[in-house]
Amino acid sequence: MREITGHTRIYGILADPIHHVKAPQLMNPVFEAQGFDGVMVPIHVKPEDLGTVLAGLRAQQNFGGFVATVPHKQAMVAHCDELTDAARAIGAVNIVQRLPDGRLRGGMLDGDGFVAGLRSHGIEPAGRSAYLAGAGGAASAIAWALAVAGVSRLTVWNRTASKARELLERVAQARPGLETAVGSADPTGHDLVVNATSLGLREDDPLPFDAARLQPGQTVAEIIMQPEETALLKAAKARGCRIQYGKPMLACQIELMAAFMGAPIVPGRG
Repeated sequence: MREITGHTRIYGILADPIHHVKAPQLMNPVFEAQGFDGVMVPIHVKPEDLGTVLAGLRAQQNFGGFVATVPHKQAMVAHCDELTDAARAIGAVNIVQRLPDGRLRGGMLDGDGFVAGLRSHGIEPAGRSAYLAGAGGAASAIAWALAVAGVSRLTVWNRTASKARELLERVAQARPGLETAVGSADPTGHDLVVNATSLGLREDDPLPFDAARLQPGQTVAEIIMQPEETALLKAAKARGCRIQYGKPMLACQIELMAAFMGAPIVPGRG
């Protein structure tokens, strides 16, 4: 393990629970490969403590920024002093830079990372019909990115239908005229099926939709990275579907995250 000193720049990932996070394992090798004296550490923050923790991070002079993940992505919007256009439109933040004066600048890279992850594994979303489970921060970013990437149709299923409708209204800004629908727990009739909820992090979680309705020929994609093969992916594989693990979504945006937080990283070199 390399030495951490008083010169080391500190970065974090905020989550609750924290056991599933993978960003430090991916980010720290990038820092080391590019000769940057920085380290990313996991920071376990419960929703009710988010404001308190952020106040402390604002005052920490050697702190450069953090990744925000479940359940903080939407809540972070209100805590940021500046937002990128994408984060403002999507209504969620997954990456934050601490500026020299302690202000926080938020962005959203989940959607770009998800689409890049699909393409890196030979899955082109353009022209496909897509079914998306979830309407939270990650789901919002993925819906936006899938629309921009050229899906032919987008269905959003969420337990609270009003949230699905609100998400689709925002997506219409990115792709006017895209065929959309508020869906049900049945993913039948879609080429690409995406779980963008947190269901699957825990062993006793229910499935995010009715996996018994999956059919061979569908591609089922996860955003959950731990466990790598969720109950949903196991069910999809058993039904003859192609599966996409959650890790590529993060792997494809990790260098962009580092650069956003102000680390002197050159994408493609680490």
